[in-house]
Amino acid sequence: MINKKLFSKNVFNIGKSTVLLAIFALAGVLLLSIIYAQTEQRIKNNQRQALMKQLSEVLPVGRYDNVLDQTVIQLPQQAFKDYPPVIVYLATSAAKPVAAIFMITTQQGYNGAIKLLIAVNKDQSIEAVRVVSHRETPGLGDKIDLTKNDWILGFNQKSLFNPTLDGWAVKKDQGEFDQFTGATITPRAIVKTVRQVLQWSQQHFDELFIDKYKQVVDVNNH
Repeated sequence: MINKKLFSKNVFNIGKSTVLLAIFALAGVLLLSIIYAQTEQRIKNNQRQALMKQLSEVLPVGRYDNVLDQTVIQLPQQAFKDYPPVIVYLATSAAKPVAAIFMITTQQGYNGAIKLLIAVNKDQSIEAVRVVSHRETPGLGDKIDLTKNDWILGFNQKSLFNPTLDGWAVKKDQGEFDQFTGATITPRAIVKTVRQVLQWSQQHFDELFIDKYKQVVDVNNH
């Protein structure tokens, strides 16, 4: 025969253990959620600080007074057909457009993707260009990185008129930009990308510096 008292006691112990396990599980989930929330915010803050530092390298902070990472447009895919989606940060000062910073990635590097920041002033000159990330060969293609070589500074103050459009190529292709010994593909890809950004900016000047700017300002004022 079944011992009812023993049976009841066993059922009670099982139930008690189940409740305790559920409580511990819930406490674990809550703890992980709290840690994740804190870590996620810290990661976002670190990422934002890194982005703002990168943007300041192509456009001095003193030239604008808006919050760059809150004044952003994403260009449609067809804007740059051979590139992943391009992001543009609009810089303004005293409620007037100053420059546009393009974050664009060319896939034509020797070892694949090269992510660039290209700051274009309202007068359609280049303020600066920086390489954000790349996988180019150390000692050869990695000279596009300012920490390795000052080649990238050669774009400063250039425009579609300085040099002329024919000059927007590496010297090996009869252009005016230096290439690296044993590494022509990498600088060629960057020169081409910067030229295309300037061409797009010129062709879409109103959209970039007037129409889009007005939309952003209207949004920020509401």
